[in-house]
Amino acid sequence: MSTSDPTSIPEPHIGPLVAREQIPTWMHRLTDDVGAVTEIVLNRGGDRTRWAAMFNRDRRAAAVLVLFSGSFDADPDYPGGLPADAEVLLTERASTLRQHSGQVAFPGGGYDPGDDYPVGTALREADEETGLATEGVDVLATLPSFPVPPSGFDVVPVIAHWREPGEVRVVDEGETARVARVSMRELLAPENRFQVRRSVLGARAYQGPAFFVDGLLVWGFTGGLIAAISDAAGWGPAWDTDDVRPLDEMIRRAGNRQESGFRAVHPDHLRDPDGRGGR
Repeated sequence: MSTSDPTSIPEPHIGPLVAREQIPTWMHRLTDDVGAVTEIVLNRGGDRTRWAAMFNRDRRAAAVLVLFSGSFDADPDYPGGLPADAEVLLTERASTLRQHSGQVAFPGGGYDPGDDYPVGTALREADEETGLATEGVDVLATLPSFPVPPSGFDVVPVIAHWREPGEVRVVDEGETARVARVSMRELLAPENRFQVRRSVLGARAYQGPAFFVDGLLVWGFTGGLIAAISDAAGWGPAWDTDDVRPLDEMIRRAGNRQESGFRAVHPDHLRDPDGRGGR
């Protein structure tokens, strides 16, 4: 991710970027009230999340592309009208990266001078990470930003519809291990949803929404944002919110070198490729 002087970064527009009739009908609830996603995240995270959101002035600007594909029209027989062919574009970060290694993420990264922030940042990073051809992408709306404390970024989600899906791939193996188009219905299926928890010295350090599909464990910022977006849009059937699983156990199930963020859980994952410790 790139960094820049925060005073030179334009204040992003928050809300829809196109007329309502240009937005797929199953996404109207989401784009009509983008603030609902923020409220869901804050209410789920409690006071700690609210404090983190308040004190983010020194964070570095970043954007992610939340890219959905699927039919324009809603399916009246499914919650929220989510069509059967709806997919979301996700990446699996390389296990050698110093931050969030091995984790599943939206394409995205830090602001570069000259970017049309946040849309230009999100599209540029998606091209660099996945080879996405942006000609078939309709950018629909931007959500309020979210702080990501481990990396020090303030991230603006850019919501888009992949009108003409094309080929995507791993562009740089040093940054990305996998690029996947994931079925939203499969992702939101009750059997694939749960919460993950990590503890340090017996105390709960983290708990949040998670998904496990096609060998991908989606949690953290990405899992929380997918859960909040789907709740705001009304997608997906009810699921067992009392199903809480240990994070380290689910990482082992995923079978990748994913970093949970604590040396006590994955000490070998916090070493640089050349053998130096630390992040």
